[in-house]
Amino acid sequence: MRLNLAPVCRPQQWKPLLTGGTARRSYAFQSGSLNFEVFNRRAKWLQKERAAANAEEGRQADYLKDEVAMRVCERLLDVKRQFPRVLDFGANSCNVARALLRPDPDPESEPPVTDPLATKITELVAAESSHSLLHRDHDHPSLSTTHVPDFKLTRHVLEHDELLPFEPDSFDMVLSSMSMHWINDLPGVLSQINSVLKPDCPFIGAMLGGDTLYELRTSLQLAEQERKGGISPHVSPLADVRDVGGLLQRTGFKMLTVDVEDIVVDYPDMFALMQDLQAMGEGNAVLGREMGPIGRDVLLAGDAIYRALHGNEDGSIPATFRIIHMIGWKESPDQAQPLRRGSGKASLKDLLEGQ
Repeated sequence: MRLNLAPVCRPQQWKPLLTGGTARRSYAFQSGSLNFEVFNRRAKWLQKERAAANAEEGRQADYLKDEVAMRVCERLLDVKRQFPRVLDFGANSCNVARALLRPDPDPESEPPVTDPLATKITELVAAESSHSLLHRDHDHPSLSTTHVPDFKLTRHVLEHDELLPFEPDSFDMVLSSMSMHWINDLPGVLSQINSVLKPDCPFIGAMLGGDTLYELRTSLQLAEQERKGGISPHVSPLADVRDVGGLLQRTGFKMLTVDVEDIVVDYPDMFALMQDLQAMGEGNAVLGREMGPIGRDVLLAGDAIYRALHGNEDGSIPATFRIIHMIGWKESPDQAQPLRRGSGKASLKDLLEGQ
């Protein structure tokens, strides 16, 4: 899939890639609540506010968040029910609302789905800690609801990005796209999401994880080691897919589905990648990071190492964004339950041998 964006500072190509990496963020489950911080919440809030200040540049850099939001919303095609009240947690610039309002969400199905997915929802509560980012596109045509008159978009500014100020059992579904990788207390937030859901209602989310931006991470580490004799964190630690499944189970979700996909974007150079990350509001916000800009000599060395280790034949460089998709349902007495182990009456071996 090619993006028709300016070649000097925007991605040239999307393509699938499966590759390995080593960086991961792990979680230990304890009997009490976890009280630690990995990310500087105020630094992340300031990054979002600054990104929202330049609305046009922010919209151009929203290609990744818009793409992931569409893939999250497409999972609603498999859920045959209506949702009177839905929460979009960590709404950013209302990327999920934009995806829900998109016409023809599945034109290739039989029969084709032409009505926007917003027709399944009566009210979408978009909750975000950055007021400027949340309201950036309040009058933009992409968020117009004129073609879905029964759909209502409500914006809610969160005073704390890890606290959900909503009543228990108050939402028919919770969505989250490209925001939960900045949460310090991910188990606590998942527990709150489970609490605000009504029984037998789903949570559908997507977050960056695992080997995201491993090319940038390794290139900057090698450049700093060469130029400065040591390294500092420039790419945030992220949860691994194995952790996410355990977190959902420990926080009370049932009928879990967790899967991973890699989205690879090609950039003309490392500087274009870093410029877009800043415009997305996705800059480094790790506590204890080295303050101030990265040195020019480190950046130039990093760009050369990036090209040497990971560069494409056409001169561009790839950046891998690993997306962890998750679905969990709040437990309900009338929810479908698996049969007791050993109660099956048909042998899978006999079925396969009969084919």
